[in-house]
Amino acid sequence: MKKSIAILFVFLYFFTVSKCSAQDSTKTVSDTFYFNGQISLWGNYNRNDSLPLYLGIRYIPLIHYSLRFPHQKLLDFEASANIFGSLSSHPFDSLNTDGNITPYRAWARYSTKQFELRLGLQKINFGSATLLRPLMWFDQLDPRDPLKLTNGVWGLLGRYYFLNNANLWMWCLYGNNKDRPWDIGKTNKHIPEAGARYQTPIPKGELGFTYHYRTVDTRDMGYGVPAFAEIPENRIGLDAKWDLGVGLWFEGTWISKSKDVGNLTNQEILNIGADNTFGIGKGLTATFEQLLVASDKHAFAFNNNVLFSGLSLSYPLGLVDNVNAIVYYDWKSNAAYNFLNWNHNFKNISFYLMGYWNPQNFLLPQQGNVGSSYSGQGIQAMLVYNY
Repeated sequence: MKKSIAILFVFLYFFTVSKCSAQDSTKTVSDTFYFNGQISLWGNYNRNDSLPLYLGIRYIPLIHYSLRFPHQKLLDFEASANIFGSLSSHPFDSLNTDGNITPYRAWARYSTKQFELRLGLQKINFGSATLLRPLMWFDQLDPRDPLKLTNGVWGLLGRYYFLNNANLWMWCLYGNNKDRPWDIGKTNKHIPEAGARYQTPIPKGELGFTYHYRTVDTRDMGYGVPAFAEIPENRIGLDAKWDLGVGLWFEGTWISKSKDVGNLTNQEILNIGADNTFGIGKGLTATFEQLLVASDKHAFAFNNNVLFSGLSLSYPLGLVDNVNAIVYYDWKSNAAYNFLNWNHNFKNISFYLMGYWNPQNFLLPQQGNVGSSYSGQGIQAMLVYNY
């Protein structure tokens, strides 16, 4: 994959330079380079954990280089890393340390006014929902995470933008086998994945159709799930959003495997939501979503299902202060997930003070590692510096 990025970068560079030179020799190529990043420090105390005190540091350096050509053509490259270290302890008793360095983003892109082609480790996300997202196919974004961290995927993504504001996405992914929120069974990283999305304006809103194909490996799942090295899986997504004074949306996914794996053969994930800003004080913004997750041997049987509700309330205390509360409720287990965050912003520094009161067994269906760190009851302080 890294060799492919280098080859594409060199090819697009010489292709664009030669084409632009032939069309207009009087114009010059301009380049831009910048280096920035983010440093975050946090401390977490969770009284339910065997190691209740958790301290951490994360550094995400980013390098970006771009070449601008005549006729709005652009060739750019971006690379960043996720460098973190942590210490968890039971004061005066136990101590545990952890750390890692992983690539965070690494891509090359060629773009024009209506088209872009991007190759490498990148973030791919789409859809209308914000709290409980059926179309969270390639990312792990958690609305409670101040850093908005998510793993990238290795692949090639092309996007074309029509003049009527419609757009077409097409992608091919390869070499990805990390767990993703709605995956049942690991992706076979040796077989390419592929998909497409078409998004078009509709009266008062927009409508999107999405499709994705991958090959699933269930050999390590256990729990009585039939073991197959290769199961073709098809995903179909539909989402729409309208601005009718109040924001309204719908988002749904149907995931179907071509081999019989019992009640995990078919999944249906449906979401409806709304948001509005009320004229209370400086403006109270409320977002509500209702999620249905079902799975069965037969499609659309809806025999094995769970219901989740999500509510987010956000209120600005001033120009640099904001309070946000997020509550999820699991109707099957009668369990509530509660999160409260106060945010204060300086020039390049943000401070967050967060409290959470959640079940010890974390069952939210969509959340990644960041979300699961909020299991139990605790408090967290975070300082973030962007340069």
